[in-house]
Amino acid sequence: MEFTTPAHYNGIQPLDVMKANFTDEQYEGFLAGNALKYIMRYSKKNGLEDIEKGMHYCKLLYEFKKEKN
Repeated sequence: MEFTTPAHYNGIQPLDVMKANFTDEQYEGFLAGNALKYIMRYSKKNGLEDIEKGMHYCKLLYEFKKEKN
């Protein structure tokens, strides 16, 4: 799944702002929470799109944890 930056973000990714300003614990919780949210709702809302989003957040969480170890 390709993600694009909407014009209203003015070229700034909210995830980059969060990573720079949240504690590691807060950022990890955000990623894990979003992964859980999308996986839990996929069958009742957006199907494959939500599975892809959940996988995206799992990948970000994995990369973050790998970077910290």
